[in-house]
Amino acid sequence: MKILVCIDDTDNLESRGTGDLATELAEEIEKRGWGRSLFVTRHQLLVHPDVPYTSHNSSMCFEADIESDYLQPLIEYASDYLKRESAPGSDPGLCVAVVELLDEPEALTAFGRRAKEEVLNKTLAYDLASQLGLHLSEHGGTGQGVVGALAGIGLRLGGNDGRLKGWLDIRTENGLATVGEILAQVSLQGVRTLDGEVLGAEEVIAVDDKPKAVMIGGGTYLMVSAVEKSDRVRWRTTPRKQLKRF
Repeated sequence: MKILVCIDDTDNLESRGTGDLATELAEEIEKRGWGRSLFVTRHQLLVHPDVPYTSHNSSMCFEADIESDYLQPLIEYASDYLKRESAPGSDPGLCVAVVELLDEPEALTAFGRRAKEEVLNKTLAYDLASQLGLHLSEHGGTGQGVVGALAGIGLRLGGNDGRLKGWLDIRTENGLATVGEILAQVSLQGVRTLDGEVLGAEEVIAVDDKPKAVMIGGGTYLMVSAVEKSDRVRWRTTPRKQLKRF
């Protein structure tokens, strides 16, 4: 069965990031033979004085395909892992959703969108998780991370939010590569402009340092922006600062 796992607020300024812990959880599922895990996405939530966070207020989510018998062992392992590995002073939260059992996925996605714009609280998060039958738990500190953990599930489920953790390793010739060459090297649905155009295989892209992919339209894409005043290259990978809305 398909599940989504999301964690939030596990770090402090000196510790490993939440993304590292999410990656280790995803890898542990495969090491234990429980199933197969997919990529981790980072979901940016509201940055506000009333929202406690370490540096960026983002949650980390991944999808996995597991046998149903392993759901409870996974939840127990993840809970113990967060208690053990989360940094002092953090407020870790864990959410696990079985996708095919969600009767109101739109309510979960709406909660995720609200968390990008509003200050939400644990009561709202627990009430919605109970209504939808999701696992939601806190594992230290104030437990405020349950809000971000639930929100991250909703945003990943919606398919139009999230930057993939890490950078794309794209080999180029003098900094250039065609869309076809890029897609032969990395597992993505395509190369897409910020205006929504999916580029053809022959288009040439100027690939800057540390390009990132985002989740949009239910798929994963390398985003590119138009290059001005260039006869040879029309597109360049979109700078990270312009991808903040994802």
